[in-house]
Amino acid sequence: MIITKTREEIELMRESALVVSKTLGMLAKEVKPGVTTNYLDKIAEEFIRDQGAVPGFLGLYGCPSTLLTSVNEAVVHGLPTDKPLEEGDIVAIDCGAIKNEFYGDHAYTFEVGEVAPETKKLLQVTKESLYIGIRQLVLNNRVGDVGYAIQTYCESFGYGVVRELVGHGLGKKLHEDPEMPNYGRRGRGKKFVEGMTVAIEPMINMGTHRVSQLKDGWTIVTKDGKPSAHFEHNIAIVDGKPELLSTFGYVYEALGIQSDEENEFRQNELVL
Repeated sequence: MIITKTREEIELMRESALVVSKTLGMLAKEVKPGVTTNYLDKIAEEFIRDQGAVPGFLGLYGCPSTLLTSVNEAVVHGLPTDKPLEEGDIVAIDCGAIKNEFYGDHAYTFEVGEVAPETKKLLQVTKESLYIGIRQLVLNNRVGDVGYAIQTYCESFGYGVVRELVGHGLGKKLHEDPEMPNYGRRGRGKKFVEGMTVAIEPMINMGTHRVSQLKDGWTIVTKDGKPSAHFEHNIAIVDGKPELLSTFGYVYEALGIQSDEENEFRQNELVL
């Protein structure tokens, strides 16, 4: 059952999402060769708590960390380690926080130093597919419309679209209805309604879509060892249209990137 939110609850969820957005922005300055993901996890927990929130992943389903940090061929759910990041790596950082009893949950894939051009292209296309999917999150469309849009775009570049892991509804629970696959058929699945809130999160592989799980019981990796990218936003349907609750603006500010990609999904200008 889809749990719709009032305008007031959506604004509370925006506050939760922005805790994560600010955390990712802080981490953007720290992701560099020689840094460990355990260090990133430690400073993220401190930062979230300093914002009057609590880590959303820590302890949930037995998760031992604040962040999930997936490096190179790791798709999602990578556990932080003491292994230093290296020049040319990519690391997808997935972060959750709880504030006002609601979850914020989104992700960004960072470049570590200079990465290979083909890897940079994977990140670009994956992020573009996120917004292509969000455009389909309108009143009376269906889950399959979002998945179809993401899938057809990414597969047109020869990339693999992960099947086993999906986006989801979001609210007072991290995972609510509906599931939001990154593949599908137009016109299929649950119909979108006013006030629904979801996390859309393309997980796209440079090669095969097939994945496996490591012995740690968490980390999902590509079957062929090729890199994977992951970007995630939190969105509500407001007045029949998608409204972004999260932002990559803090990441872009930290990295000196100029972008207007989020403008079409904001009814009001976001002041960073």
